[in-house]
Amino acid sequence: MRIIFWGTPEYSIPSLDIFIKSKHEVIAVVSQPDKKRSRGNKLIASPVKSIAEKESIKIYTPEKIRGNIDFINELKSLSCDLFIVIAYGKILPKEILEIPKLGCWNAHASLLPRWRGAAPIQWALIRGDEFTGVGIMKMNEGLDTGDILLEEKIKINNNDNLNTLSEKLSILSAKLFLNATSIIEENINKNTNPQLIKQNTLGREITYARMIEKSDFKVDWGNEAIKISQKIKGLYPRTNTNFRGKNLKILKIKVLTSDVIKNEKYLFMRNYSRPGIILAVIENEGIIISTKTDPIILLEAKLEGKNISSKKQLIQQLKPSAGEYLSQIKF
Repeated sequence: MRIIFWGTPEYSIPSLDIFIKSKHEVIAVVSQPDKKRSRGNKLIASPVKSIAEKESIKIYTPEKIRGNIDFINELKSLSCDLFIVIAYGKILPKEILEIPKLGCWNAHASLLPRWRGAAPIQWALIRGDEFTGVGIMKMNEGLDTGDILLEEKIKINNNDNLNTLSEKLSILSAKLFLNATSIIEENINKNTNPQLIKQNTLGREITYARMIEKSDFKVDWGNEAIKISQKIKGLYPRTNTNFRGKNLKILKIKVLTSDVIKNEKYLFMRNYSRPGIILAVIENEGIIISTKTDPIILLEAKLEGKNISSKKQLIQQLKPSAGEYLSQIKF
């Protein structure tokens, strides 16, 4: 089948790669325009565009797609069977959805209709979901409201963060996309339509994964320890606090529950009246910080202007003292 691939970030690459290597023909790629992503304001191509250039695939990077008559007419002229969409970055309007003969298909990284929207992986981790997955849906004009062709569920592990879970779901999306095109092709040969599942028949709560904002990255030490841990995993590696006037990115912590604290090395004064206090420094291990509930131990972080450090190296770098206060970073 003749495919136009829509995608932008690194997350989209496994899906693009699997179609390039498949029996299908990727006749064009649509990606977001080059952006200033480094010092010197140098324009940098998206990861998807970079791969398409290496593979000599025709590339489109329109500034806008809605009402872009020239771009829409160009897409129509390519006589495409399928649009494959994964993390493109914009909602496709009706006049584009109607172009391919066999529809537009999207891989969404959640168990729909839970976490419709821009940041489903982040919010699944922030809210402490036990499971997530990928659904291949036929796109319509709504926000991730299309009927589902295929879906696969996976467990979110305790040590998963945004990077590790994104990688798993990216690879899963590629596998399901290829399976979906096989199903679509089989139905063409049988002159039937694929069996699709309406989201409202799945009995799941409808939730929305809004875009992550700058303020979301601040650690609120007055929150519950488990919620702080979930946020650090969900927004890895950008969650931050303020230490002695500098930005400190919090990369890895451990919640010290009552069972853990029974260990002799965690005998320290608790001070829950003021969350965000350094309660103790455990040699060769980490820094104990108070929260609204259980204390946490800071295991890995990155201080502004310094490299990532952990445990003993982190303690040597920060030289923290019991009683010091970590505040929310100020913008």
